[in-house]
Amino acid sequence: MGRLTRGRGTERRPHPIAGLVVSRVAAGVITLLIVSLVVFAATQVLPGNAAFAILGHNATPLRLHALEAQLHLDRSAPEQYVRWLSGLLTGTFGTSLANGQPVWDLVAPRLVNSAVLVTVSGVIGSLIGVLLGAVAALRKDRPFDHAISVVSLVVTALPEFVVGIALVILFATVVSQVLPAVSILPPGTWAWQRPELLVLPVATLVIVIVPYIFRMMRAAMIEALESDYVEMARLKGLPVWRVLLVHALPNAVPATVQVIGLNLLYLAGGIVVVEYLFDFPGIGQALVNAVSNRDIPVIQLIVVILAAFYVFMNIVTDVVALLATPRRRIAR
Repeated sequence: MGRLTRGRGTERRPHPIAGLVVSRVAAGVITLLIVSLVVFAATQVLPGNAAFAILGHNATPLRLHALEAQLHLDRSAPEQYVRWLSGLLTGTFGTSLANGQPVWDLVAPRLVNSAVLVTVSGVIGSLIGVLLGAVAALRKDRPFDHAISVVSLVVTALPEFVVGIALVILFATVVSQVLPAVSILPPGTWAWQRPELLVLPVATLVIVIVPYIFRMMRAAMIEALESDYVEMARLKGLPVWRVLLVHALPNAVPATVQVIGLNLLYLAGGIVVVEYLFDFPGIGQALVNAVSNRDIPVIQLIVVILAAFYVFMNIVTDVVALLATPRRRIAR
């Protein structure tokens, strides 16, 4: 009987990281299913008709009816949704209504370009924001802290297109012409092959996200530096660098990781404006063009991809934040 009691008492719960991933993935699948329903319903209620948009105003009723049958537009909405969803799950994304190309062939190169833009902007912005936040926390209430805090507050109030236009004026048109004003990639060229075209779009996104990361890092670092364990480390006579890197920084990282993840999600939406502003051939520009041309298959795929990116980044952010918190990552 005693063995049974001890066995039950020593029974471990599932590892927190495994439990978190399982629950987040399950919630993510449900979220994507709901998003697919909303996207399909939204595209169905758009004014006009996809077949009419393809054939134009001179379409005869006979040709219009034939194209509707070809596109399966004459079927009920549930049948169309099931067919579209099965195509998503099997990798059959349909054909663009604007130019007749396969949707994936049209979206894939732009998706890669946008991934490069978001990754570079996210890495540079995170490093700058964390560094500035840590330095400002170390110099709390000093001139540098006040100056950088005011600048970050001002930049926070500026939308992406204002920042982008200001950079174009400063570095591409009026003040100087050291950088290209637009980021048009030649056909068959990837974003990393023309890094000079990425400078202004990346700078725009970095300037927009740095203030949020800076402010969170500063607040978390100040709280860590004023904690009892850091004070104890100082009283023990530990070097300043060891106090900062070993005791203060690890406890400031989890909250900052959450903000970095939110900013990466923000970049997924912010690229729509920035890519349109700089004429960058990414997924944001493709979405704008698809909406203008009422290219429903392209719209549906891009929105689902963005939703999947949101779900994925939320899972990654939660896992990284858990790994950065020692007392929470240990199975009990």
